[in-house]
Amino acid sequence: MCALFHPEVPQAVEPTEPAQNKFPKIAGAEIAASIFQNRVGGDFYDSFSVGQERILFGLLDVAGRAETNRTILDAAQKLFRTVGSQLFAPFDMNESDAMVQLCIQLNIGIMEKAAGVHPCPAFIGCYHERLGTLCYTNAGHTAGLLRDSTGVTELSSTGLPLGLFSHATCEAPTVGIEKGAALLLVSRGVVDGISKDSKDRDTEGEDGEFGLERTKNFLRSDHSPSAQSLCASVLHQVGQFIGEPLVPDDMTALALIRTA
Repeated sequence: MCALFHPEVPQAVEPTEPAQNKFPKIAGAEIAASIFQNRVGGDFYDSFSVGQERILFGLLDVAGRAETNRTILDAAQKLFRTVGSQLFAPFDMNESDAMVQLCIQLNIGIMEKAAGVHPCPAFIGCYHERLGTLCYTNAGHTAGLLRDSTGVTELSSTGLPLGLFSHATCEAPTVGIEKGAALLLVSRGVVDGISKDSKDRDTEGEDGEFGLERTKNFLRSDHSPSAQSLCASVLHQVGQFIGEPLVPDDMTALALIRTA
């Protein structure tokens, strides 16, 4: 279904790796993720049900190339599932406290596996199906973008990237997700994508990069009918923007849409 990108055939720009893990079905919402072309860096995404009413998801970027950071990435994903399940499963738990504890455990686990400093920006969220709320932490990751009736809001960093300091802490605020709202997460590779038109001019800054503002403008005008098509659409846009058959870093998108 997905085609490789070829610079002479722009319409063929597609993400080639939808989420490997089967994402959960959500009451009144849907979630999906995709990565553009082949994985070359340390992006990973995951989502699973915890307890009866919560969906835990995350987009993490483990520093390094895929061939050298695999053991750290695998350890982080295992911790994300095991610790996340333990913390968020109780019915009457405090989501903010659990989110902070999850980040602390991930931070320690990444540093132990790396035997030292190993940066890992991360956006982790817990969506409550019945309440329609999102508790999240943004550990030095690209801002999450929430589109609702008020416009597009940035869910900016609430703490330092994981893997830098053994005693680092983070905050975990909660926001409401109204019916029809869409949350879009993109990795650093998306916002750092360099335009094919500027590569030969040594252009720097927002004009030469796809950038967060361009991502926000895309989300404002996008009419994708599903979370999966929203991921595919933004990766299609950045793929056309960079105009290269191969990409230097992972370009990943994760979307959550509340449908009811």
